[in-house]
Amino acid sequence: MAADIYKALADATRRAILDELQDRDGQSLFELCTRLTMRHGLGSTRQAVSQHLEVLEDAGLVTVRREGRYKFHHLDTGPLRQIATRWPVPDEGVSP
Repeated sequence: MAADIYKALADATRRAILDELQDRDGQSLFELCTRLTMRHGLGSTRQAVSQHLEVLEDAGLVTVRREGRYKFHHLDTGPLRQIATRWPVPDEGVSP
């Protein structure tokens, strides 16, 4: 599971998608594509963004809610918290 998270975070477009969902959660594919183009200058196709979203879903970083024929994407930071607890910061004053 952790390998999926690192793979998902390794791509700049996927990080931009997460940034957009952090800024405004619950976006459709169309909304995400528009915001990626306007705010990040990314001209990715809807199919490419959809594939990036699939990688983010597989890593557990994005969840999907369906309403009729629309899918709304939501950020889930739970997997990131797991990474942060894997390597805790030592107490100050303690030498390695």
